[in-house]
Amino acid sequence: MRVIAGSAGSLPLKTVPGQDTRPTTDRIKETLFNVLSPLLADCAFLDLFAGSGAIGIEALSRGASEAVFIEKDRRAAACIQENLIFTKLKERATILTMDVRKGLSSLEGRPPFDVIFMDPPYGKGLGEAALDCLKTSSLCGSRTLVILEEKRMMDLSFAEKLGFHVEQVREYKTNKHIFLRK
Repeated sequence: MRVIAGSAGSLPLKTVPGQDTRPTTDRIKETLFNVLSPLLADCAFLDLFAGSGAIGIEALSRGASEAVFIEKDRRAAACIQENLIFTKLKERATILTMDVRKGLSSLEGRPPFDVIFMDPPYGKGLGEAALDCLKTSSLCGSRTLVILEEKRMMDLSFAEKLGFHVEQVREYKTNKHIFLRK
């Protein structure tokens, strides 16, 4: 796994050993960032269920002014820290080593993020729970783009019920990115 483009382009990233995280493939990451590229200059980026931090680091590398990473697994958070130091992007990043709900609560009151990316463990309802927290949060404004990565066959009806509308869906072999706004 590597940073694809920007100031840290081509630098390799560490991942957490084992099956607890699913690193996003370079091809899917490239597709995602082709959609996000017009939004990244000086944006505030929130990476939920951050794993190795690859998505937030890619955003920083491509011009985001800041990225906040929320990851409860201590080994994964340490991996994010190492990757940020290695890519020389640490000064624009914050890592919160805690549950996503607690992390969102601790950030409450700050201005909205421009982009919120979440890649929760599939099939556990954690994406829906995070959207439920974001529906009334100061962190997610009407202009915030929220991207949820989920299993390809995941039913999205919960998003509309929580006050988010689906702008687009990008499907891949086994998963998909759902682009949402309040």
